[in-house]
Amino acid sequence: MLFRSPQAALERWLAEKDDLLAGRNPRCREGVAEAPTLRSLVNQFLTTKAMLRDNGELSPHTWSGYHEVCQELVETFGRDRMLTDLMPEDFEKLRTKWAAKWGVVRLGAEINRARVVFNFAHKNRLIPAPIWFGEGFKRPSKKAMRLNRAEQGSKMFEADEVRRMIYVAQPPMNAMLLLAINAGLGNNDVGQLPLKAVDLESGWLDYPRPKTGVSRRCPLWPETLGAIREWIDKRPTPKSADDAALVFLTFRGNGWTKDLKDRPITKECRKLLNRLGITGNRNFYALRHTFETIGGESKDQVAVNAIMGHDDGSMASVYRERISDERLKAVTEHVRTWLFRSEEHTSELQSLRH
Repeated sequence: MLFRSPQAALERWLAEKDDLLAGRNPRCREGVAEAPTLRSLVNQFLTTKAMLRDNGELSPHTWSGYHEVCQELVETFGRDRMLTDLMPEDFEKLRTKWAAKWGVVRLGAEINRARVVFNFAHKNRLIPAPIWFGEGFKRPSKKAMRLNRAEQGSKMFEADEVRRMIYVAQPPMNAMLLLAINAGLGNNDVGQLPLKAVDLESGWLDYPRPKTGVSRRCPLWPETLGAIREWIDKRPTPKSADDAALVFLTFRGNGWTKDLKDRPITKECRKLLNRLGITGNRNFYALRHTFETIGGESKDQVAVNAIMGHDDGSMASVYRERISDERLKAVTEHVRTWLFRSEEHTSELQSLRH
């Protein structure tokens, strides 16, 4: 191509050199001054999500996930990359990069988060039309997810494994484990559990899921109440006002979800499982899988869903105003019988404590 002057050639080079050096076909650069960059999108997106987080409308865990995917996008595409410059082949390369380092579950989650970030740009009129992701930036297929799950193996514990975990764990982990198998609580549920949600006198837990806000009510076993009382008696002084209302604090007085990247509950549970020689692709959250599985054998799935905090979105759930305490107790007693099904384990469990 001939240029009218050396200056014109230089300006063209400066406009297209980033693409050329990166091995990309140069895009049209008209309107470059007005075109939003990835940096401006990420800043606006995270500011909006942080506001929702601070208002309690978005969980810290979800916000952390968005923050991490934004870092990935900036590292891959560059912070000054124009949004109108991104093409399907760019997203296909990104997916290939992620697939090389993550499994299908993580890959699907990150692709979904990335789409949320870029869809934000169109919804907030940063760009005139939606981003074209192309066919190469799809989430893993259902078949791939099923095959991965089969390869990973069961994600539930057997009764003898749960008993060993409970009786070897020290406070507050033993109370956390009991809440997980008694009420189907997950890591984040336990880490954010407020004192006001636990009624030690009546023996009930009233605690909406932090992730979804779905109401949840569950009777607590004597073993669970005893472990919580034992912990409350030695609960350290909270370091900050933000953590003062939480049931569980570290021995330094911090909340267990303070540093989400550290995943403290997961780490402590992994240490316990390694100590007990309990293998497999299982960790603390597998207790929620276990409760769902065993609770379902009570043949009252509606009550199980209520305890788990699941909303099936059916018309029946819209019309259903309540579920009796008797039904909820029947589910938790079914799980308790499965876990402590005979007295023959008493001496074994006492020896494990010591």
